[in-house]
Amino acid sequence: MTNIGIAAIILAAGHGTRMKSARPKVLHEIGAKALIAHVIDAARALAPERMVVVIGDHAPTVGDFAKSLAPMITVAIQSPPKGTAHAVEQALPALDGFSGAVLVLYADTPLVTPGTLRNLSDEIANGAAVAVLGFTPDEPASYGRLIRDSGGALTSIIEAKDASPAELEITLCNSGVMAIDAAFLKTRLRDINNNNAKSEFYLTDIVALAHADGKRCAIAQADADEVHGVNSRVELAQAETIFQERMRRKVMVDGATLADPSTVYFSHDTIIGEDVSIGPNVVFGPGVCIADKVEIKAFSHLEGAKVAESAVVGPFARLRPGANLQANAKVGNFVEIKAAIIGDGAKVSHLTYIGDAEIGAGANIGAGTITCNYDGYAKHKTTIGKSAFIGSNTSLVAPVTIGDGAYVGSGSVITKDVEGGDLAVARSKQAAVKGWAARLGKTRKNAK
Repeated sequence: MTNIGIAAIILAAGHGTRMKSARPKVLHEIGAKALIAHVIDAARALAPERMVVVIGDHAPTVGDFAKSLAPMITVAIQSPPKGTAHAVEQALPALDGFSGAVLVLYADTPLVTPGTLRNLSDEIANGAAVAVLGFTPDEPASYGRLIRDSGGALTSIIEAKDASPAELEITLCNSGVMAIDAAFLKTRLRDINNNNAKSEFYLTDIVALAHADGKRCAIAQADADEVHGVNSRVELAQAETIFQERMRRKVMVDGATLADPSTVYFSHDTIIGEDVSIGPNVVFGPGVCIADKVEIKAFSHLEGAKVAESAVVGPFARLRPGANLQANAKVGNFVEIKAAIIGDGAKVSHLTYIGDAEIGAGANIGAGTITCNYDGYAKHKTTIGKSAFIGSNTSLVAPVTIGDGAYVGSGSVITKDVEGGDLAVARSKQAAVKGWAARLGKTRKNAK
């Protein structure tokens, strides 16, 4: 097999009216990542020489978003939409001088893998003029059918609306994804007509043209999940389910234990180490990296957080962006951490908020502690030294520093720095009024 150049055309010009959303359909997300971003990344894995995204003039933000991900992308506009062949035609100027395999992808079909795209481009390298990605759905009703001759060679693709009853019995269907030899595409694309039920220019007709020219058309196959398209909120949710199942399986294959896999949710960039234990109902937002031997207990939510080896999180913990738990640290139930370093072996066990802070190794933060980091205008930092002890129900008014080995008495409001090794207590003295409660009770009873 010869190595050939690869280009990718991503079709993203649809209006997505069934989404019923002001946001363009392909900017909706699965795994906290836009549909079109999944497709762009799958194509980029093949190191394409050219990439073109075809958008409609109604959604310029789609083109802007695509270029923000990959500046090499050329944006072409299809207006008005006249079918998939017409959309591809808008991309051809960006392929001037290119030779090799042209992948035609769909921005609303986000689950296609780089391996499958490689299989398609390999067919072009092996001499096929066109390679089509086929699949066998449970309900093939609305899909185009792949028509093969008696020898099994692909001869044409028939859209469901144009198919005969006999052709509708065929179960091998067209996903829409294909690879086409660039020279053949540039020569024959103009010969596609719109003599069909929808009066559109179908790219699928390129197969019949190749067959008429005596050229080979190949079929690569994928499972139905991989070519799942998104046209509605229901299909978006189905795509999310497929994505999550992939991620759960990958995480477990890579050495983590999920107590109840179906209740754990990952983002596209979640990194999980080996021997990690994850309890039920845990959610990973974007930007989470978990090292080996970490335990994440039930009902925890992590986003933009790093957790080092052998740390413990939860249950019911929330790690917000910038949370950085170092080795053997512990963050317990109903604790929220934001933009803070929790040092080696430090403990923040329960009912606490730590924001814009640095907690030293071995420090202990009591229940109900708050770092008061915001004064209404700016955020300020709290620094707590190594092996410091912060008593329960303490408010640390930033900016403030608690030295190594210092103690802060429970119920304190700390507004000034505490030197290492010192005890700081900042609360009113307890006073007792003899008989006050008894007199109050007697007065109320008499009032009745």
